[in-house]
Amino acid sequence: MAGDWRAQPGEPAAWPREPEPGRLPAEVTGFVGRQRELAELAGLLAGARLVTVTGPGGVGKSRLALRAAARAADAFPDGTWLVEVAPVQDPLRLGRAVLEALRLADDAARPPLDLLAERLSGRRALLVLDGCEHLVQACAELAHALLRALPGLRVLTTSRAALRASGEHLLTLAPLPVDPRPGGPGGPGGLPDAVRLFAERARAVLPSFALTEANAEAVGLLCRRLDGIPLAVELAAGRLRALSVEQISARLDDRFRLLTGGSRTALPRHRTLRTTIGWSHELCTVQERLLWARLSVFAGSFDLEAAEYVCAGDGLEAEDVLDLLDELVGKSVVLREDSAFGVRFRLLDTLRDYGGQWLRAAGEEQRLLRRHRDWYLGVATWGEVEWFGPRQAETAERTELAHPNLRAALEFCLAEPGEEQIALLLAGTLWFYWVGCGHLGEGRHWLDRALALDREPTEARAKALWATGHLATLQGDLEAARPALEECRRQALDTGDDRALAYAVHRQGSVALIGDEPDRAAELFEEALWHYRTIGELNSTVVLAMFELGLAYLFQGDPESGELWFGQARELCEEHGEQWAYAYVLYAMAYAHWLDGAVRAARALAREGLRLNHLFHDLLGIALAIDLLALLETEPGGPGAPGDLGEARVLQGAAHRIWGAVGLPFLGSRSFFGPHRECAERARAGLTAQEYERCYQAGARLDLDAAVSRALGGSGSAGGPEPGAGPCSVPSAPTPAPARNS
Repeated sequence: MAGDWRAQPGEPAAWPREPEPGRLPAEVTGFVGRQRELAELAGLLAGARLVTVTGPGGVGKSRLALRAAARAADAFPDGTWLVEVAPVQDPLRLGRAVLEALRLADDAARPPLDLLAERLSGRRALLVLDGCEHLVQACAELAHALLRALPGLRVLTTSRAALRASGEHLLTLAPLPVDPRPGGPGGPGGLPDAVRLFAERARAVLPSFALTEANAEAVGLLCRRLDGIPLAVELAAGRLRALSVEQISARLDDRFRLLTGGSRTALPRHRTLRTTIGWSHELCTVQERLLWARLSVFAGSFDLEAAEYVCAGDGLEAEDVLDLLDELVGKSVVLREDSAFGVRFRLLDTLRDYGGQWLRAAGEEQRLLRRHRDWYLGVATWGEVEWFGPRQAETAERTELAHPNLRAALEFCLAEPGEEQIALLLAGTLWFYWVGCGHLGEGRHWLDRALALDREPTEARAKALWATGHLATLQGDLEAARPALEECRRQALDTGDDRALAYAVHRQGSVALIGDEPDRAAELFEEALWHYRTIGELNSTVVLAMFELGLAYLFQGDPESGELWFGQARELCEEHGEQWAYAYVLYAMAYAHWLDGAVRAARALAREGLRLNHLFHDLLGIALAIDLLALLETEPGGPGAPGDLGEARVLQGAAHRIWGAVGLPFLGSRSFFGPHRECAERARAGLTAQEYERCYQAGARLDLDAAVSRALGGSGSAGGPEPGAGPCSVPSAPTPAPARNS
């Protein structure tokens, strides 16, 4: 039947992943005061569907919103999620940022709003959009559209300006109280909340600090002069390692005049924000200020080596960056973070923006942005080289950490005239990350934007063409893949680019394979491998060509030739420590073993491949492996031991949900659909109609990590079977999974 390979009758829409309810970042410092505001915000959330917390920068909007959201989590059983809007610069990326925050992968070739509306349909959830002021219009439109489509959704935003969206309710957040008010909004003992905050943060940097009768008046005066803005108070406390409270207060006079330009007509929140940050800036040395300004080109976290390369030169020696960075950490300008690869650093967004103003004023912005771009082009180039080898998993993690800065570098190249070729090179070089780590949709976004800007037939354009063609193929979008790959092939022939020709022919073979033309695919893969041997190319892509050629033979009914190529690919992977392509080879070998009747060996191979796919967060590989394991569950476990048809159907439901994050289920291919079709037919023949549907729905409720655990032989659930569930033993709610670092 035409189209029967896409979905079985009655199967629900694909759900790629579902985030854990209530997964908000934990507080790392104490929360002081704001009890009245919390109560008011709780009341607004109970009665309004769109609430915005407004106020000046540094006043604590984010902390208040997150604390209120955490308290209200029980009212939203299907999830309470934070979306950090501040790093998103392109309004067109806002929807994808929400998908990422909800752990709904952005790789489907569909508008993000459609995906959000589909995945959140019928759910009672709270979405926190934090830092919307630079994308007010886009956030207003997104919130309005989601609220209209999803009756059970509520949205809480923070912004320096109201969204002015229909139905919006506002809570304007004022600074912390600075004067004692008996019976009013003060802390225990009548202490103003601003003073309590200062004392708590002071003890964190100077354990011997205590609020006494001798210093209480000075602290109160300092907090009043800081207008009770939490960020200013915390920065003041951070200076106690070097200054007394009185010395800090004495340094405030010139700071007000310097950073407000002497104008009394500027908005109060602007005066306060600039005073707070400018005072911290004034306390830095000339060299520290210079580094602060130059660090503003980083988006997200960065390591010492990146800071040394990007920021050194023209008055700043590379060997001085470490000491200066240490001082900025000590002055609460730069945050220190631990990672698997050592210490990393981050500027608060407000401080980053302030540093950026000084960088522009100094006329250094373009030079620093280019150095930043150069560094992250190097990161991408290093990653592409290291992708084929024993450090592959480490490469994936390092590239994930660099992801915000890679985006910033791409944005710079796409916005700056004359940088178009480097944009093509950078986006194309990151093919391994887009493909191997679950970012198909984002990769196509960058590649297609770069390709639209410059049509000069360069090596960089050729690489971007085959890369976007490859990504489109993996999403099942063959209509987009074919012209890109054909353009790459023609350009390669015209310019004598043998490497681009090899890749173009290879990816055209992939299109033929997924397009159910295994004979044509085999011819193209053979030709591509000849080109690869001629130019001396050996990497993960070459291994994949061998794997795909073996599949083409397998789909033609020639398992002997297929297994020959699988064996060669496996030997290369084991010789070089390659794991990502190895997972696909294991999948193909498992498929071949099943065809040969070796079920136990097939299951072991498929599970090992799935484990590796999960390590890299490769959703395509995960979906293929789980579907194959579902089929293997239908096979007898031994003499007199029938297959577990219910478990097979559970795994089918889990796999179908993941397919939605990839693109077209089974890549739109009847050949790849074979295991699913065979499994479904066996399950339908052995289960009642009710069991058949119930087991499938049970699998569709499993989130990504739970689905993988289930397929690997675990329970895939934190609880026991549902009463009366028959062969389907999963709870009605999805199992939580650790949040992905992205």
